[in-house]
Formats: sequence, structure tokens, C-alpha cells
Amino acid sequence: MEQHHRVFPLLVLLLFLVVIVASQTDNGDFTALSSLVQSWKNKPLNWVGNDPCGSGWDGIRCTNSRITELRLAGLSLEGQLSSAIQSLSELKTLDLSYNTGMTGTIPREIGNLKNLDSLALVNCGFSGPIPDTIGSLKKLTFLALNSNKFNGNIPRSLGNLANLDWLDLDDNELDGPIPVSNDQGQSGLDMLLKAHHFHLGNNKLSGPIPSQLFSSSMILKHVLFDHNQLTGSIPSTLSSLVSTVEVVRLDNNQLSGTVPSSLNNLEILSEMYLSHNKLSGSLPDLTGMNKLTYVDMSDNSFNSTDIPSWVTSLKDLTTVILKDNQLSGTLNLSNGFTKTLQLIDLQNNDLTVLELGSQELDFDLRLAQNRICLENGVSDKSYCKVPQAIPSYSTLPNGCSPPSCSNNQIASPNCKCAFPYIGNLSSRAFSVSNYSDTSYYKDIEKTLLDTFRKQNIPVDSVSLSNPIKVSATENFQLTLSVFPSQTDRFNTTGVSTAAFVLSNQIYTPPDYFTPYIFIGSSYQHYGGEPKGSKSSHTGAIIGAVVAVLVFIVLAILIGLYVIGKKRRAGSSELNPFVNWEQNKNSGAAPQLKGARWFSFDDMRKYTNNFAEANTIGSGGYGQVYQGALPNGELVAIKRAGKESMQGAVEFKTEIELLSRVHHKNLVSLVGFCYEKGEQMLVYEYVPNGTLMDSLSGKSGIWMDWIRRLKVTLGAARGLTYLHELADPPIIHRDIKSSNILLDNHLVAKVADFGLSKLLTDSDRGHVTTQVKGTMGYLDPEYYMTQQLTEKSDVYSFGVLMLELATSRKPIEQGKYIVREVMKVMDTSKELYNLHSILDQSLLKASRPIGLERYVELALRCVKEYAAERPSMAEVAKEIESIIELVGVNPDSESAPTTETYVDAGVGDGKHPYVNDDEFEYSGMFPTIRVDPQ
Repeated sequence: MEQHHRVFPLLVLLLFLVVIVASQTDNGDFTALSSLVQSWKNKPLNWVGNDPCGSGWDGIRCTNSRITELRLAGLSLEGQLSSAIQSLSELKTLDLSYNTGMTGTIPREIGNLKNLDSLALVNCGFSGPIPDTIGSLKKLTFLALNSNKFNGNIPRSLGNLANLDWLDLDDNELDGPIPVSNDQGQSGLDMLLKAHHFHLGNNKLSGPIPSQLFSSSMILKHVLFDHNQLTGSIPSTLSSLVSTVEVVRLDNNQLSGTVPSSLNNLEILSEMYLSHNKLSGSLPDLTGMNKLTYVDMSDNSFNSTDIPSWVTSLKDLTTVILKDNQLSGTLNLSNGFTKTLQLIDLQNNDLTVLELGSQELDFDLRLAQNRICLENGVSDKSYCKVPQAIPSYSTLPNGCSPPSCSNNQIASPNCKCAFPYIGNLSSRAFSVSNYSDTSYYKDIEKTLLDTFRKQNIPVDSVSLSNPIKVSATENFQLTLSVFPSQTDRFNTTGVSTAAFVLSNQIYTPPDYFTPYIFIGSSYQHYGGEPKGSKSSHTGAIIGAVVAVLVFIVLAILIGLYVIGKKRRAGSSELNPFVNWEQNKNSGAAPQLKGARWFSFDDMRKYTNNFAEANTIGSGGYGQVYQGALPNGELVAIKRAGKESMQGAVEFKTEIELLSRVHHKNLVSLVGFCYEKGEQMLVYEYVPNGTLMDSLSGKSGIWMDWIRRLKVTLGAARGLTYLHELADPPIIHRDIKSSNILLDNHLVAKVADFGLSKLLTDSDRGHVTTQVKGTMGYLDPEYYMTQQLTEKSDVYSFGVLMLELATSRKPIEQGKYIVREVMKVMDTSKELYNLHSILDQSLLKASRPIGLERYVELALRCVKEYAAERPSMAEVAKEIESIIELVGVNPDSESAPTTETYVDAGVGDGKHPYVNDDEFEYSGMFPTIRVDPQ
């Protein structure tokens, strides 16, 4: 017996040695990998044992027993990238893209990976500075750190990456200048002579674009510096990229001066974006750009006597956007135009003549807000109307009838129910404006499917849907769904490989869609390995273990359910949703009128798993996402943050309130979700964003005087309904420009009723409650007495009116807008002496009729004592009178947008807050939220 005891440890040791000898993975690499991932969550299920190479661990590839690739994109990993990464010394590829749970900083030790060729960390949660040690990765050809939270300066050391082809630092928080080499031996981006791609947009980069950055030795194809804070002129050295550069994006900066004439030499340039800057002078001569397809120079200060001939003569041109400038003179189309033209947008200029001759327009011409559109008989012309939104699109079935899928599955184009891998595919330079031509989408679908199949990814089909122009980046975005072929779901290998193809730019789309970016959503439906895979034996073992664990967990859950049911039975009176969550027909459900209940899984599906790319707003309450219902209807989904969630009774009260109010000037409630500890409200989607965005210039919508009057009237009518027609009356309590939304026709809709209060008969005209609202708009009497009345909304509305007249924030650099208006106002002088404080764009070409009455009304609304303020009905009636004075029907759906009043001779025509460094509305007005009373 004693001998057997001695033999058994020897057998165990022998077995251990056999395993070590049989292992195909270098022991040092296994140790390094184990240390790297020890704290990670959501690792692939087949990461079992000590032989990643021999056992075929998902996402890990090896050469000669050494780990050379970590392809872990899109696997919902959570954790940090530790210094242990440096020990994987043969690593060539590291891709952690689309794992938003990967956070923290990049360790400096990453610079020890001397064999690294590709580093992709797209759309993770990394932050802090980009380590300068990356500059020592001399073999690196692909560097994609976009869509994270990196801050600080771009490291100069990146200029040492002599083999780098792709540099993407887009969508971070990087600041400071663009680094170039200097006479002190320090390197810069001008040294990247093999680079084809500089993607530095959507950061906070400042200073001029260095002229030294570009030279004839470079081979850049894409120069994307948009949405930064760059100043100075466009460097003429950009023209040295004469035979290579295809896309230039310098839009949404603070660039000034004239466009260098030398840019006309860029013979293969296809797309040029210079919009939303401070460029001036005459329009540049682009006749030499024979490959130009798309040019946007809107929202600058260009002037010209006539529109230049290249607009209609360049043979490949599809799109010309020159709106929001100071262009005048003639647009001559009588001599013909190229057949490739899809759009000429000259809105909001000062054109006086349109010469069509006998030509039939077969492209989209937009001339609204020009003098041309004020002539008799032209108001019904298509080119004088505000353009419509991008038409919807969704991939059609391939000659089959889509089945009715269950369990949240989706029907593929080949009519198979499955769980697709979903994400947002965006073009950073979409050179097409004819969005109704679906052939463009079909080409993208075909090239995607071809690429996936060439990479041996088990894909059945792909579909595209929800085409939109993302307002924050001006990228053209589509929702991409990739459907599996062998089963109804992908395994981890399928997802990570498909994600890798997109994160590493292996997929090459049609020319009109490049460059692109893909942001993948988290995949929640992993299946097993296909039959015959080398890891199937591991799956069997895992399956057995999981079965036992599932049995144990089920037993525990059943016990907890029984206990929880007893507890809930005793607490249902306290929580009105307890019975209703289990049975939507229960009497405990909220009494809804026209609104519906959504499950949490519905919300997740409609928002691509709450993808960051679907985010359209955020604040102290949480996040707002754009979603699409199965019928194609777009909705806005407001998801409460944990810290701002209400109690069940208060949440029930709010949704019952919202479901009862129906008015064209109030945002409609579509439904809500109250499940899994979440509180979400589903509203109608209002496409043109907030009034705040339009006043700041962020939305690109020009708010002339008539539009501002119409918006004021719409918001006033919505509030009048709440105060006088709702039963019981409702006090909104948070009227501000960010809570006024604009629809397709720029009709104002009052939104966000999260702070609203019912005014019941017992309240005797006011509600005594703790103060809630937004600083700058807050009624001082309510603040002092805690007595809330409808006149508190009137006060906030008066501040909103002054904001509309001045385009100034209610509180700006310590100055309060109400006090500032009162300080300069002098009724004995022209325009009440308000010239200095008004939005100068209102005074650009005319004197706004009725503005004095408008400001007087606003100041009545902000009287110190509520009793001295008018009612909202009186406010609405006065605004109607002002609109009639202007000569417009206040009940018309839309209004003309170009005034013909006497020239006041004031103003430069620029939006006062476009590109203002200090102008950041998000978080500008801290909302006071306290526990409900």
C-alpha cells in the first residue's frame, strides 16, 4: 500500500511532463499570456489548458510554437492591457478593437514588441496619453487608436515609424499642435514618408497646420484633420501631394484666409471638405481637378460675382456644396452641365439670377434663402424648398419570403432566422448625394460579402439599413448586419475574424465609400464550434461542466425565485410595477394612452446593443440613443443613468403623464421600458436636433428671423397646451434651448418632461416643492419661495426668447443674459440700442421687423414677480401678432427664410459661436435634480 502511495505522485509527475512535452506553445509565451489575461472578464470559453497554440484558442495564432497574433476584436472583453504584453516578444498583430470594457492606459512596455506590425485598438475604452514608446516599433505599418479617450499631445516619436502606412488617431481627446520635425533632431509626422493615411479628425488639435507637414516625398492618399481647433491658413505645400492625395478633410476648424491657388494642381483629388471655417476671398479655381467628385466649402465667407464655371463643367463632379457663404451674382446652367451632377447646394447666399435656358434639371438644385427664391411664382419650385431627409433603406430579401422569427432572431436576406453580428459602418468621405439610388448600397453589400467569403468566414449574407448623416462627425453611416451560415449564430472565432477584417481595413469598399470606419456592437449569442473543428473536444468537456453548473444555478435560481415571489407579493402595493412586469395585462400597469411597453431586449436590439455610435445625447440623466423599430420608425431612447433613476411610483406617474399629452409642439411618447433595473423612455425621433445646436451653429441649420419667430411660437403653443388644456395642468419646469427639438420642417417640439409637475385642484395655483431646473433659466421667485407655478415656465421661456435673439448662453463668463439686455436697452434709440448684443447674423442684410416688440415681450416674461408676467397663452398671441407684422401666416407649416427688410448695415453674416473654443453646451447648464416630493 505504501508503495502505491509513492507510485501515484510519480505517475502524476510523469503525466505532467508528458503534457509539457506535448504542448505546442512556448512556455514563456504561455506564462506571459496567462499573466496578461488573468484579470480579464468574458474570455472565450475554449481558453482551457496550457496550450493555446496546440488547442486552437479562439483569437490566438501561432508560428513555430510562438504566439504571433492576438485577434480578439469584438469579444466583449473587459480588463486592462498590462505590462505583461511585452513578454510576447514574437507578437506581430494585436487587435483588441470593439471591446469597450478594455480600459486604462496603454503600458509603456508595449514599445518592447519589436516585431509588432499591426496595432488596432479601435473603439475600446483606453484613456490617458499615447505612450511615446510606440515610436520604437520600427516594423509597425498599421496603427489604429481611434474612438478611444486618449488625451494629451500626439507623440513626436510617431515620426520614427518609418514603415507606417496607416495612422488613425481620430475621435479622441488629443490636443496641442500637429508635431513636425525640428532642427533639434526631434522627429514629427512629416517623416512618415510611407504613410498613405493621416486620420486625425475629431480631436482638439490646435495651432496652424505646419507647412512642413507635406512634401513631394510623401505619398499620402487621405488627409483627414476635420473637427479640430486648427487655425491659420491652408498650407500651400498641400499641393505637393499632386499625384497621390485623394481625400482632404479640413472642415470644422478655424482656418482663415484664401484657399491657395496651387491646390488646383491636385490632379487626382476626389473629395475636398473645407466647410465650417473662416475662409474668405473669391471661390478658388478648381478647373484642374479633373477627378474631383465631391466638394464642400459651405459656411465660410467666400464672395463672388458669379458662380464659377467649374461647378458645372468638371466631368466627374457629383456634389457641390457652397451654402452659407456670401456668394452673389448669377448661376448659369444654360450652357449645360455634366451628367454626373447629383447636387448643387447654394442655400443661404445672395444669388440674384438663375439662367436655365432650355435645360431640364436632372439633379438636386438647392437655392433656398437666396434672392432668386423671392421672385413671384418661384416659391413652389423644388430648388426653393428645404430639402428632405435621407430616404430610408434596408436590404431586400433575395427572392424569398422572410419568415417570422422568434427569440429575438432576425431574418437574413436569404430568409433564415439568425443572430447577426451588428455594427455601424461609416464613410468618412461619401462622395454620393443621390441617396435614393440603391445601387450604391448594393455594391457595398456585394463587396462586403465577397471579402468575408475570401477570408473563409462562415457568412450567409449581409444587410445594410438606417442610412443617416451623423451630425457630430458628418460621416455617412449605415447599420451593417452580418449573418452566419452554418448555424443560427456565430462562434467567437466567427465574430473576431469578421471584426478583424473591418478593424484592420482588409475590406476594401467601392471608391465612393472610402475611407471608412466600422464600430462593432457587443455580440451576445455565441454558439459552439462548427463540426470538425480542432477545438470541438474542448467544447465537449466545457459542455459537460457547463451542464452541471447550469443544473446547480437553476436550482439556486428556483429557490431564489420562490423566496422573491413571496417577498414581492408582500411589497406589490409599494411598487406598482411588480405584478405588471410579470403580466402586462395586470391591473397594476400604468394607464397608458397611445404608448406601449418595450422589453429590455427590444431596447438593446433597436440600439445595436446601446452602441456608442447610436448615442445622440447625454447628460446628468444618462444617455439618449437613436433606435429603429422593426417597422422602420426611428425613435429616440432615453436611458436613465443609475444615479438619476426615479422610484417606481414616480416613474409610473411620469409615463402616465407623457402618454396623455398630445400636441404637434410636444414630443410624443412612443413607449417605455421598465425591466432588469432599467428605466427608459422611447420618444418619436426628431431629426434636426435641439434648438441649442442650431443657435450654436453645430447643426448647420441657419436660424434667420422668421424661423426664430416660428420656433418661439411653436414652443409657446406647446407650453400653452400643458398649462391650460392638459387635465390636470402640467408645469414643465425645465424649459431651455436643449429641450426644444426641431423636426423636418423646423417645427418646434418641447421635450424632456422628467422634471414636470401636475397642478391638481388641491395645489391652489402652485406646488410647494424643492427646487429643480437649470441655472440661467430658473425663476428667481420659485428659487426663493419653493412655490412652483405656471409663471415659472413663463420666466424660463423669457430667457429662451432672449437666447433666440442673441444666440448667447443664459450665463456666459459670469454675465447673465437678462441683466445684459436690460443694461444696454434704450427704447429711445434705433432698435432699442440692442445692436451690440443681438446675434449679428440677424442683422446681416436687413432689420428684423418686430424685434423690439419681441424683446419687450421677453422682458415681461422675466419680471421678478410672477404676478407681473403674462400667461403662456398671452405670450403665444403676441408672437402670432409679431409674425403677422412680418407678413407671414403664423399657422403655415413652414416659412420663407430670406428677409427683404431695410438693410441695417450691420453684421458679417457669420454664426457667432461656430468654432468658439469656450462654447460647449454639454454640461454648460448644470441641472438641479433632487429626490422627488
